[in-house]
Amino acid sequence: MTGSSEADRPLAILGATASGKSGLALALAKRLGNVELVSIDSMQVYDGMNVGTATPTLEEQAQIPHHLINLVAPDEAFTVGEFQRHARAALAGIRSRGKVPVLVGGTGLYLRSVIDDLELPPQFLEARAAIESEPDTEALHARLAALDPVAADRMEPTNRRRVVRALEVCEGSGRAFSSFGPGMEVYPPTPYVQLAIRWERTELDRRIAERYEQQMDAGFLNEVRWLNEVGPSRTAAQALGYRELLSHVRGETSLEGALNEAVRRTVRFARRQERWFRRDPRITWIDAPVDVDSAIEIWTQVRETPAS
Repeated sequence: MTGSSEADRPLAILGATASGKSGLALALAKRLGNVELVSIDSMQVYDGMNVGTATPTLEEQAQIPHHLINLVAPDEAFTVGEFQRHARAALAGIRSRGKVPVLVGGTGLYLRSVIDDLELPPQFLEARAAIESEPDTEALHARLAALDPVAADRMEPTNRRRVVRALEVCEGSGRAFSSFGPGMEVYPPTPYVQLAIRWERTELDRRIAERYEQQMDAGFLNEVRWLNEVGPSRTAAQALGYRELLSHVRGETSLEGALNEAVRRTVRFARRQERWFRRDPRITWIDAPVDVDSAIEIWTQVRETPAS
């Protein structure tokens, strides 16, 4: 073969939640033998939130090295800038061992902080303190929409962590949050081969609901009870499924109602993930179900072409 090697054109396996990214990445790593996996999931960084975030099991971690999971306690804040620093250190370590990193996950901003030279805005603590004093997240989202409609359109009005951060940057810097980095609509060449898994919508919706059933059987509710006792950060408390089950644990809604709302919100979130990835012309889409041989073949084909 005369084209680029796996190390020259490493792989990122992407897709919406419940699309099967982690399973495919693990199978690929086992097949190739020279791969270490790097999570690009904004919630898998929280230690102890393993069931609800579908963090790789201890058995899976023993089979293949995994990075950027269980980094911080759930009551700690964790920024994309911190993730970027951890990711760069992990990638350098993997390459120093002569291994190939494979990124896997669905957090688009975290992905871009790794594969692109993303300019991350500083913190504006004074502005943030003033913003945090407003309890109504949807009111904050309306303020953000007036200052930066592009950023506001990319996040749920109820996602307090993201809304507060974007508004903090807008008001603290005087610049639109969406203007930082290469620009979210600018997609410079990258050595990474990005493969995104695509399901029919009805099938992905079914998989999302089925995964919640499996997570409940695996002890998700007990995990949420523990989280409620330790006191999660606002970020952790907003995680898919956790927010709804925390509401149930606190006596605010029934278990059935919490699960129905979790499925509804996760389906909506999956649509947003897919829209994010569809904007990036560098991504190659593969129709599900995907077997490991097909993924390796497509990776090989794409890395034979110039980076784009």
